[in-house]
Amino acid sequence: MPDILTERSYGWPEILVAGVDEAGRGPWAGPVVSAAVVLNIENIPEGLNDSKKLSEKKRVSLFSSINKFHSVGVGSSSIEEIDSINILQATFLSMKRAVNNLNFSPGLVLVDGNLDPGLEIKTKCIIKGDNISLSIAAASIIAKVTRDNLMLEMDKEYPDYKWKKNKGYGTAEHRNALEIYGPCKYHRKSFSPINKMLGVD
Repeated sequence: MPDILTERSYGWPEILVAGVDEAGRGPWAGPVVSAAVVLNIENIPEGLNDSKKLSEKKRVSLFSSINKFHSVGVGSSSIEEIDSINILQATFLSMKRAVNNLNFSPGLVLVDGNLDPGLEIKTKCIIKGDNISLSIAAASIIAKVTRDNLMLEMDKEYPDYKWKKNKGYGTAEHRNALEIYGPCKYHRKSFSPINKMLGVD
């Protein structure tokens, strides 16, 4: 389970330490979403964990609690940006937007993974950080639930792709729908198999 030891080792709570994580690098459709969270020592919710290890019900409950009691910034990169600058750079851009959307500038950012997004703020990259740092775990929940909600809205417009269930990931049902209906405006044209269907290199 993640804990608060990493944050404390960098001077939290006296130094404002933000955890940053993303959701949606791998799917064939939809934006990539990142979140930045600075936890309030007075009200850390129980059960914080990597969003992938939580039930949808638990994620939604924690999402509400984190937004209510803690400092949260959210940023995203559009499908067009993903196709234009590639998914890695679009992810970094969404992280920058998330940090910029906090109400203040943190003294340190803890980022999930091993790649520095270039935030112009002191940054520590932590591999599997959502399993180590409570701040990153909280950010993973905010990013995941925010993106899932966006995919639910897109599903209402294009229900044939079953995004309500697969959230844009490359499942067999998603692939089958692509074979029948072809790509729509929310598909990432730079991703395989979308690019092959469109004849784009």
